Amino acid sequence: MAEAEKSLSEKLIEEQKEAQKARDKFRLSVIRMLRSELQNSAIAKNAPLDAEEELAVLTREVKKRQESLDDYRKANRQQLLEDLEREIEILKKYLPEQLSEAELETMVQEAIAATGAETKREIGKVMGMLMPRVKGKADGNVVRRLVEEKLQ
Repeated sequence: MAEAEKSLSEKLIEEQKEAQKARDKFRLSVIRMLRSELQNSAIAKNAPLDAEEELAVLTREVKKRQESLDDYRKANRQQLLEDLEREIEILKKYLPEQLSEAELETMVQEAIAATGAETKREIGKVMGMLMPRVKGKADGNVVRRLVEEKLQ
């Protein structure tokens, strides 16, 4: 099976074996956590997850950790902050390649032209068109900021 055809779950099983062989306890714990979240989501759905749903779980886990970074900085919890940054780095490895800001700007311009949006009140139309196209490839907050800048 080609690398691109493997599901996230299959990649994680292989990565877990590699981490066990390398005795990389930290990476192993992050992979186990992610596999657990994927399994819990599949149980909640009562069916196996497709690639898009796996990506949604992965994106949610990365976002949760990024939101916690500020809390750890404010609390001056340096060791926890470093661990969280390492977790994010490991998790991001499984995300699709992220779009550059220039690519996003082009997509925003296209979406604005396609929807005919002209004011900030029409952000919802543009975001509704853009988000499915950039899902997992860009941070929604960055996309929203770019849309707002273009609609001023």
